[in-house]
Amino acid sequence: MVSIKEEDIKVPLDVPQEARETYIKNYMEITQNTGRLMLFAGDQKVEHLNDDFFGEGVPADDNDPEHLFKIAASSNIGVFATQLGLIARYGMDYPDIPYLVKINSKSHLVKTKDDDPFSNQWYDMQQVAQFRENSGLNITGIGYTIYLGSKYEAEMLYQAAQLIYEAHQYGMLTVLWIYPRGTAVENEKDPHLIAGATGVGACLNADFVKVNYPKAEGIPAEEAFKESVLAAGRTKVVCAGGSSDDPEAFLKKLYAQIHVSGAEGNATGRNIHQKPLDEAVRMCNAINAITVEDASVEDALKIYNNE
Repeated sequence: MVSIKEEDIKVPLDVPQEARETYIKNYMEITQNTGRLMLFAGDQKVEHLNDDFFGEGVPADDNDPEHLFKIAASSNIGVFATQLGLIARYGMDYPDIPYLVKINSKSHLVKTKDDDPFSNQWYDMQQVAQFRENSGLNITGIGYTIYLGSKYEAEMLYQAAQLIYEAHQYGMLTVLWIYPRGTAVENEKDPHLIAGATGVGACLNADFVKVNYPKAEGIPAEEAFKESVLAAGRTKVVCAGGSSDDPEAFLKKLYAQIHVSGAEGNATGRNIHQKPLDEAVRMCNAINAITVEDASVEDALKIYNNE
């Protein structure tokens, strides 16, 4: 199992002295003292509306938002990311979960062919900090989505820069979701473009940047992904989980992302929550085992299969 010490953390210089201890505490907690992030993503209630939570092959309990909280509370995770409204409604019953507040979200109803995507800021950092104080919950950081290449990218880049700077003033961690998307983007999964996105994350001073796994012709994806990890420098790269996949195939891909590409974790939603509670918890624990415990795919599958 990988591990880090507090002195190993390179605290960004925009974190004031009085917030450094909080920043280090949050960093150690969400990475489970490893530097790697296992992020359980629960922000799709807005992003994909109810498409991910109801329908063929999706268990009935996934339609209830509390399903997400039950999974997060019962599993080994680094942090649970969702909107502040859901945290406010359910957090009193799940006070031990480490939370990451998703600051912006948008639905998928307006297609790229109709207009370039723009996801506007919902809250400012003072409100998030007030919520942390008033609720007494463990709010460790914030997340924000940027659609790089959209004609609205300038506004999203500005908002992200301001939010990251302000979050660090409170000792909170920052995770950027960066997806190249818009009429100017020919191939959202192009490895070189995704590497550009992780580089933008570094320039914005994000602690972690979440991107989609690339697709390349003539080169394995895990090899192509190395460019993105290197381009991010000291900003750590985590890979989006994507749509539901066969558990073994998903775990093999995750292992390669970490041990071949050099990614520092994952951000997974549908591959976890689109399962009954017990199975979702086992999947969460299997993902966590690979991410932070350096478990093999075989050992992770044993966790998932409850062997």
